[in-house]
Amino acid sequence: MKHTIVLATRNEGKVREFREILRDFDVDLRSLNDFGPIPEAVEDGETFDENAHKKAHFTAKVLGLPAMSDDSGLVVEALNGAPGVHSARYAGDKADDKDNIAKLLKEMEGIEDRRAAFECVISLAVPSGPALTYEGRCEGTITAEPKGSGGFGYDPVFFSSELGKTFAESTLEEKNKISHRGRALKELAGECDKIAKWLEARLLEEKPPKPDHRQFEHNDWSEDKMV
Repeated sequence: MKHTIVLATRNEGKVREFREILRDFDVDLRSLNDFGPIPEAVEDGETFDENAHKKAHFTAKVLGLPAMSDDSGLVVEALNGAPGVHSARYAGDKADDKDNIAKLLKEMEGIEDRRAAFECVISLAVPSGPALTYEGRCEGTITAEPKGSGGFGYDPVFFSSELGKTFAESTLEEKNKISHRGRALKELAGECDKIAKWLEARLLEEKPPKPDHRQFEHNDWSEDKMV
């Protein structure tokens, strides 16, 4: 049975990454762009794990379909782990990628220790709440200025020593081989059979039980008894 899984995001860049890495996963992958407006999940968790599950479970519950979500962010050593879970809103709720990068580079002025890592947690949840979790991490450093025009988020200022360039200077294929999200997704993709069986069992459990009519089998439903 081919399952539909909703990617709990409207970010087309992220959707492309998921679909590319999971292209051999025999599921119908949709995104929130395939559905009408739904409320947004409240991302108030203190960890990537909490936020990933909140988004996946909320989406699964609203749409009645298994949902997958990731929460990921940039963890900078010299900033005590910031921006961390606040990566997307580092410069404010209405900030865009350029705003967040500008704030990060301002915070990093004069700092020699440029070590950083992208971390990712992916949660695959069913409407009733249970979920599978996968994690990935990618080490790198923060550049002094943006380089490259590809990717999204902090990609222009994240230098990968494995690639010898920033994520924004890399192709999607290059990035997916070593990225935090790529590694988490590869871990997930490596368990396709396990996931399929898990989904079948969970979704079967969530179906309402068939009504039990045995208690009525001796009832007399003739008209004269229905007065």
